[in-house]
Amino acid sequence: MTALRRSGIAIGVGFVVTAFAPAQANDQHLHDIAKAVSAERIERDITQLVNFGTRHTLSETASETRGIGAARRWIKAEFERISEDCGGCLEVYFQSDVIADEPRIPDATEVVSVIAVQRGTIDPSRYVIMSGDIDSRVSDVMDATADAPGANDNASGVAGTLEAARVLSQYQFAGTIVYAALAGEEQGLFGGKIMAAQAQRDGWRIKAVLNNDMIGNVEGINGVIDNTSARIFAEGTRMTETEDEARRRRFTGGEVDSPSRNLARYIDTMADRYIPNLDTMVVYRLDRFGRGGHHRPFNDLGYPGVRIMETNENYHRQHQDLREENGITYGDTLDGVDFDYAAKLTALNAVSLAAMSWAPSPPAGVSIEGAVRPSTTLRWQAASAAEQAHVAGYKIYWRHTDAPNWEYSREVGKVTEYTLENIVIDNYFFGVASVSHDGMESPVVFPGAAGAFGE
Repeated sequence: MTALRRSGIAIGVGFVVTAFAPAQANDQHLHDIAKAVSAERIERDITQLVNFGTRHTLSETASETRGIGAARRWIKAEFERISEDCGGCLEVYFQSDVIADEPRIPDATEVVSVIAVQRGTIDPSRYVIMSGDIDSRVSDVMDATADAPGANDNASGVAGTLEAARVLSQYQFAGTIVYAALAGEEQGLFGGKIMAAQAQRDGWRIKAVLNNDMIGNVEGINGVIDNTSARIFAEGTRMTETEDEARRRRFTGGEVDSPSRNLARYIDTMADRYIPNLDTMVVYRLDRFGRGGHHRPFNDLGYPGVRIMETNENYHRQHQDLREENGITYGDTLDGVDFDYAAKLTALNAVSLAAMSWAPSPPAGVSIEGAVRPSTTLRWQAASAAEQAHVAGYKIYWRHTDAPNWEYSREVGKVTEYTLENIVIDNYFFGVASVSHDGMESPVVFPGAAGAFGE
């Protein structure tokens, strides 16, 4: 196996006026991770998944060559091979529950996802998750026998998750990374619901869910061909917000600074710094208009989560029977996938997961005060005992209230309180990030319940 490597960049202290910088711009390790992602391996994996014929949730489970059962066993075997190559660094298992009496799962059906966990060395109870969906479908969501290749939707997301595991398993991280191939998405987001509920029961401190759903199409039904952009969907106000929290948010702000939004800003900046020829668009919405994906069950429980996907969709290739009609070819087949583009979005996931997992946990208990004062004071909790030695200090960010991204920053050292003199609280939004000794930063945390990433 490749020798395990660690980042090693020192961080200075001072005043900086800059765009949001989650890691040092010259961090060669993140550049190496981005370059290591292979379009050829992604193509191989997507082709294998397509060759199972259909991966419908209600399809064949006994066959070794066709159906959802064969697909999930192959995915598990791939994760196990990856683990062998890194000396057993992944915990690989099936995660399942029996679902019945649902509109799209009327009869009792075991919904089985595949999970691979790469434990952190310093703070293993802190998790970041990358996911893709195993299942596929045709025009009739209940048709479990017709060929449903699902090359882009969503073999691309599963292949990207496998490839990220191959690359990142050659490193060690402070926090834990989870690679998830989730089942039952087309029938009602059941794989995500099962995983999110289990994570909550097990007390996982989830700081980020990166759901990849359709990351391989570059030719939109609108006629646009674009392999240089992607979308990051991120919800605003948390589903779990209480009435009291909503009342406070009305007076202090936070509608555009949920943890999911600041996670999206973090990923957006990772694209700018480490992924050549990729511009990401942060979309202030849970998902596409009126639609959903497997990050939603995590958002429903209050966890930060986003959807990463192509910018221009081709609806002739989504949820369609294989056919030709009025000169139009329908169906989600291999020829509709750009493997280099899928590799580019996979690399974005990989560097984002790596940077967050090398960084300390986002600060907890962030608060702010400064009403009727010419200065602004921020406070936060000290790092946990496990992370004390890992934290070099903290960085305060602020921006004008109509600016989409963080504009200014100041490194303030290893303290839990800092006052920005002559910076008026009413004119800006503020946040705090944790910084490791090798320069890795957490996502920015907006003060109060509206922006909290959890304890």
